[in-house]
Amino acid sequence: MQIVITGGAGFLGVRLARTLLQMGQLSRAGAPAQTIARITLVDRASAPADLLADPRVVGVIGDLNALLEQRDGSTAAVPADTDLVFHLAAAVSGECEADLDLGLRANLDATRALLQACRALNTRPMLVFASSLAVFGNSPEQPLPAVIEDNTLPTPQNSYGIQKFIGEQLVADFGRKGLVQARNLRLMTVSVRPGQPNGAASSFLSGMIREPLAGVRGACPVAPETAVALSSPARSIEGLICAAQTSDQAWGPRTAMNLPAITTTAGEMAAALEQVAGKSVRDLIDWTPDATIARIVTNWPSRIDAARARALGLRPDTDFVSIVRDYVRENPDAVKRATLP
Repeated sequence: MQIVITGGAGFLGVRLARTLLQMGQLSRAGAPAQTIARITLVDRASAPADLLADPRVVGVIGDLNALLEQRDGSTAAVPADTDLVFHLAAAVSGECEADLDLGLRANLDATRALLQACRALNTRPMLVFASSLAVFGNSPEQPLPAVIEDNTLPTPQNSYGIQKFIGEQLVADFGRKGLVQARNLRLMTVSVRPGQPNGAASSFLSGMIREPLAGVRGACPVAPETAVALSSPARSIEGLICAAQTSDQAWGPRTAMNLPAITTTAGEMAAALEQVAGKSVRDLIDWTPDATIARIVTNWPSRIDAARARALGLRPDTDFVSIVRDYVRENPDAVKRATLP
């Protein structure tokens, strides 16, 4: 099997690639499992050296739009024998709100160009599109229901959410026409992410845990009672792989599937950090209000009933304490061990 991961040098892309390489085989849409022969990682940055050292991994560095515009019947970004594409590359919410043209190019133009590249293969490859919880937004004119279900009407209230919703519709239409096998999947906010902060409005939901664990101050720009829907990195990767492996019949409609999430609050997250690492670490959180971020985050839903995902065996994390403990276990170099009890 030949797999492409856009955004392959990003956190989720790297974790997905490592998981697939460890699996060694993958079933596409319920068919018998095939050996994973190659994973092409497409990103503006280089993937980690240890990952590129695997003979099954190919790194392609460059802007996705530019790579796809250079097509002459095939492209390094989508090789001719591609079976499966995980489309993770995107400009994030804060960036899109600050720069409309960046979001349109990175999230809309690139998705359309990628679909056209898959279409040109004439082999109906599968495309798993990583959409977002941000397609749901609250407004006085059209309030969100208390619980988001699979058939809840998306009402995005920021550029990122709008671009992701348009992407879902494009993927669904290419699937309807038989040009790709379409899998639209809405990821929840992923926490705790290792590494550096990014431009996402939700970035603090990792930073308020990650930075204090590293012994430095981390900011929380929303009130402690702010409710959020979260998923761990492990559960998010499970959802992406499940989407690829599930048969068309079991997957159901081409509309996007919501992944499961736990509901917690910023205050409960801080309490979980204290339970794992102690009060001195919790005290490194700075509660510094930011009205712009708060407006975006509080317009997102916090309670998800992911019935379709549940029917496929996907479950949310048990609690946020477990998520923090997993982060500590998986990222020992990013944690000041002396601060932990």
